[in-house]
Amino acid sequence: MSLIELESVAKSWGDTTALQSLNLRIEPGTFCVLLGPSGCGKSTTLRIIAGLESASSGQVRIEGRDVTHLPPAQRGIAMVFQNYALFPHLTVADNIGFGLSVRGTPKAEAAERIDQTARLLGLAHLLDRRPAQLSGGQQQRLALGRALVAQARVCLMDEPLSNLDAQLRQEMRTELRELQQRLGLTVVYVTHDQTEAMSMADQVVLLHQGRVEQCAPPREVYAAPATTFAARFIGTPPMNLVKLDGGRIAGTDVAAGPDGAQWLGLRPEAVRLAPAGGGDAQGVTATVHSQEYLGADAVLRCAVGSEFITVRAPGQQAMARQGEAVQLHWQPGDCHHFDPQGRRLPA
Repeated sequence: MSLIELESVAKSWGDTTALQSLNLRIEPGTFCVLLGPSGCGKSTTLRIIAGLESASSGQVRIEGRDVTHLPPAQRGIAMVFQNYALFPHLTVADNIGFGLSVRGTPKAEAAERIDQTARLLGLAHLLDRRPAQLSGGQQQRLALGRALVAQARVCLMDEPLSNLDAQLRQEMRTELRELQQRLGLTVVYVTHDQTEAMSMADQVVLLHQGRVEQCAPPREVYAAPATTFAARFIGTPPMNLVKLDGGRIAGTDVAAGPDGAQWLGLRPEAVRLAPAGGGDAQGVTATVHSQEYLGADAVLRCAVGSEFITVRAPGQQAMARQGEAVQLHWQPGDCHHFDPQGRRLPA
């Protein structure tokens, strides 16, 4: 297990800045996910840790050792790429052991490590096959096996599941997480998929325009987003961000926030839907603008003043029609407030 530290790491090409003085600490034996939209700097961060890119400034340390200027082979890391980078003419066994042969590992030791890795990943019965004869999930395991056989302290993964179908991605998420915990690896994993981040990570590093928006466990990122960007990026459907005018929902006299709050954040699943005229004076009157039926759930978009609030309700209960008046209810503890710069305000 290895501690990874990035101190004031920046990366730029001419006038283009990919990373802006990034500080990050990844604890030994944890699963850290670099999450964000395309172009946010997550793959650049991973490549700098790997030594495939050089930082314009700052320092990278692995297990307390400064590796900023060391080549990848001297950093004690392994990497799994998005396209797997398998050798089509080599067998599964030869693909797994390729790095060992390059390093001159004795044949007996290499054979033992290949066998152990193949059994660990359920590939022992496929050692004589070639990559084209494997399924997508087996190819992904093979790429992972080539990284694991090196017995590196750190494993870096660049969107390794993006080429798989939805069901197989779900299965591989579980397998990867269990494998990481069993081996005690320090994993840094890049993805734009929030489901992968929330289901696997010990630590989510949400990046936006080369900066860290929030670095926290998944539950904290979801329950207490640090910025409006984090609030909208995490969650399906995304959090409602309702504009406030003088502490009231814009276009209404409904008080919904303290002085200084520019935005009210509400998770769609935290808003309860009730028929209008139900006798509950605490409800906020709204009009159903549209509805999306998803089976177990229904997602309704409701107009409140000049703003819209999305409601995620049980599909069997959400029978409201377009144009119908309804009442929306939420608890004070479900409210998130943000200042004009999009930063979270204390509760």
